[in-house]
Amino acid sequence: MTAKTLMIQGTSSGAGKTTLVTALCRILSDEGYKVSPFKSQNMSSYSYVGKEFEISRAQAIQAIAARTEVLPIMNPILLKPLGNYISQVFVNGIFYRKMHAIDYYKKFTLSKGLEQSKNALDQLLKTNDIVILEGAGSPAEINLQKYDIANMRMAEYCKSPVLLVTDIDKGGSFASIIGTLSLLDKKYQKLIKGFIINKFRGDVTILHSSYSVMKEMTSRPVIGTIPLIEFAIPDEDSLHANPKKVSWTKKYLVTLDKEIDHLARLVKKNLDMKKIGEMLN
Repeated sequence: MTAKTLMIQGTSSGAGKTTLVTALCRILSDEGYKVSPFKSQNMSSYSYVGKEFEISRAQAIQAIAARTEVLPIMNPILLKPLGNYISQVFVNGIFYRKMHAIDYYKKFTLSKGLEQSKNALDQLLKTNDIVILEGAGSPAEINLQKYDIANMRMAEYCKSPVLLVTDIDKGGSFASIIGTLSLLDKKYQKLIKGFIINKFRGDVTILHSSYSVMKEMTSRPVIGTIPLIEFAIPDEDSLHANPKKVSWTKKYLVTLDKEIDHLARLVKKNLDMKKIGEMLN
């Protein structure tokens, strides 16, 4: 089995990559596919502790959304920040060592980090119908692109189409999309197949003329406008001052499952799932 892939990247941290991947995992699971999430590198203080492994809780929740077993290869590199640019580094769920950011980027990412990420993804590709990849931050951080193993390198490795999501509630979404696209290498630009506008308030028809301009400028469509949704799925902690703590009880998992269903229904209603299906064929 060689899985089909789709990658969600963002114009910034907090754009909605994690929740969108969570929703897509549930939507595609509902359609009968064996689905797995994947994020090669995640920085978070909040983790899921399984049997002899520890990964980001975001990928654990996405696995629950996909109705599949939580595996360490879903998040092969976890960074748990300790302060002063030092993080605990976990590789495939196992503590590796503490590393300063400079050493991490210059001595780890393009060697052991990239190798382990590719190996983990290969395993998931062999055992699933679809793997939904999640990027980290923005693929257009030109100061970090050389060492970036979470975005375009992974998309290129598995030849995945990429959807770029942006948070319109913050403002500047159209500039962020076009700016992100323009800062990418041409070989990576080709992988981006469309855009998703997230966290919109109001009447979506007010945006339609802008979408036509975007299509004209980029030759790519907006394939969905997701409204600002209230849900009780825990955030990652990159931009959230007080992320919710999680106790993985049976009662909590039942509540979480209902929240995922709620999120998936609203996302499915506001995405062009036909176009996403075409990308997965």
